[in-house]
Amino acid sequence: MEKIRKSVMALVISVVGLGTITIHEGYSNKAYIPIPGDVPTIGYGNTTYANGSRVQIGDTITRIEATELLGNKVNTFERQVKSCVKVPLSQNEYDSFVSLTYNIGGQAFCNSTLVKKLNTYDYEGACKEILKWDKFRGKSLKGLTKRRVQEYKQCSGQP
Repeated sequence: MEKIRKSVMALVISVVGLGTITIHEGYSNKAYIPIPGDVPTIGYGNTTYANGSRVQIGDTITRIEATELLGNKVNTFERQVKSCVKVPLSQNEYDSFVSLTYNIGGQAFCNSTLVKKLNTYDYEGACKEILKWDKFRGKSLKGLTKRRVQEYKQCSGQP
C-alpha cells in the first residue's frame, strides 16, 4: 500500500502520535532524574515549563497541568519539525518525527542527518536514522532503544 503524503504544513499530530509520546515518556507528578547525570523531569518528560523555567527537584504537577504542558510542548515541537522539513510526509512519518523531536529537541532534530536525508526525499534513510538516537552521553540505553525501534516502525508504516 502506497503512503499518502501531505504538505508538512497541513499535518498535526494524531491521537496515535500523542499516545506514543505519553507511553514512552510516562507520567510523574513529582520531579525526578530519569537517568543519573540527566536533568530533572516532570509530567510527561518535561524539563521546562511553558514559561521557560527549568523543572527543579521538589516540584509537583497535577495530571491536568501535565497534560496541558504536554499539549504546549507538542505544539512547539510540531512547529520545529515544520520549520526544517521541506518535503511532504505521511501521518506515520510526521508522528514519529514529532515524537523523536519531543525527546531530543528541535535543534538536534533540525541539524540531524535524518533531516538532511528527508529533505532529499530519502524517506527510508530518514526513518532508519531514528535508530541512531538511542544514546545518552554515548551509551545506548535499553529504554531509548525500545522507543527508537517503535518510532522507526511507525515511520516506516510497520505494524
